Amino acid sequence: MLTGDTKRVADTVAADLGLGEVHSELLPGDKVKLVEEMLKESDGRHKLAFAGDGINDAPVLSRADVGIAMGALGSDAAIEAADIVLMDDDPLKIAKAIRIARKCMRIVYENIGFAIGVKLLCLLLGALGMANMWMAIFADVGVMVIAVLNAVRALSVRNL
Repeated sequence: MLTGDTKRVADTVAADLGLGEVHSELLPGDKVKLVEEMLKESDGRHKLAFAGDGINDAPVLSRADVGIAMGALGSDAAIEAADIVLMDDDPLKIAKAIRIARKCMRIVYENIGFAIGVKLLCLLLGALGMANMWMAIFADVGVMVIAVLNAVRALSVRNL
């Protein structure tokens, strides 16, 4: 945990959260320096996420792999610097945001695979003389409609 709060407050919060490593009484530059060290230590397979709400967190939010601003009470600078903005200061929403992003990416890959598959099939049928221009147009528009309908599934996030 990186915080600008006093050591006593930081240790209490870290104990409540079960965190092992705490850095307190940090200025924004100190936070950036620690994040830079953490990024150098990582092997590239892992991503560094940082959550913050204040103006002093903005430099770190922009430097981390994933910056998460707690938006309800967060400063405008933190909201602008972050990749993700949670509009209600509930950190449990971070897990839900990850599940939504994974669902969206799965839908994107499905749409890309389906579109490329239909295009290749039309190309093959056209090369063999079994498809004409109208069939290709119909397949293209059909793929677009199916992709849009498939993407609508991303709107249902109640059960995530």
